[in-house]
Amino acid sequence: MNPLTLLAVDDEVPALEDLARMLRGMPGVGRVAAVSSGAEALRALAERRYDGLFLDVRMPELDGLELARVLKRFENPPPVVFVSAYETGAVGAFELKALDYLMKPVSRARLADAVARVGQARNGGAGAAERRDPLALTTARGDTRLVAHDSILYLQAQGDYVRIVADDGRFLERGTISDLERRLEGHGFVRVHRGFLANLARAEAVRPAGNGTATLAFPGGSEIPIARRKVAELRRRIAP
Repeated sequence: MNPLTLLAVDDEVPALEDLARMLRGMPGVGRVAAVSSGAEALRALAERRYDGLFLDVRMPELDGLELARVLKRFENPPPVVFVSAYETGAVGAFELKALDYLMKPVSRARLADAVARVGQARNGGAGAAERRDPLALTTARGDTRLVAHDSILYLQAQGDYVRIVADDGRFLERGTISDLERRLEGHGFVRVHRGFLANLARAEAVRPAGNGTATLAFPGGSEIPIARRKVAELRRRIAP
């Protein structure tokens, strides 16, 4: 597999140099070009194909969100990972179907995860980034994170919040589970219990729990309760 070719864009030179250095040290990464403006990025993208774009949100003249909107006009635009010191761009990033939204200072673990997503998008072919169709969620530390629907295992109501359990981690989203159910409608999520919403594509089995009750099992050993009236339906839909 050829190493990834990446483009880093940030108007603050020290931040750009740090980002480019970290990217060059990531496994599977080859060439990393670095430019300090949206205009320079457009010129670089016109000259060659990049597997991924790591893009600062706030820049003078052509900012990151504006540049990403311009790239949507490209026949085959590269997947975009936004990098910002502010959470205010997360909603725009979600609308533009960015692969991820990294908060500065970026940790190596988060950057490695974003690079892995770029690799997955490249290996999936054209349109793979959009097929992941991420949700903008908030981590327990208050950071914004874009989480792909297909990485979510289940959601659990917790008072005024909803806990989202995914491959990428655990998230708390303010609101009700009914709100998230509407947002995830059409993506294979089913209300299996009053307080639980499950991604059936990730469920492994329906397991008996005694007295006519059952649980829904997921990778990693986690299980959630199933409402009695849902047990028979889920047994039909999920292979043991």
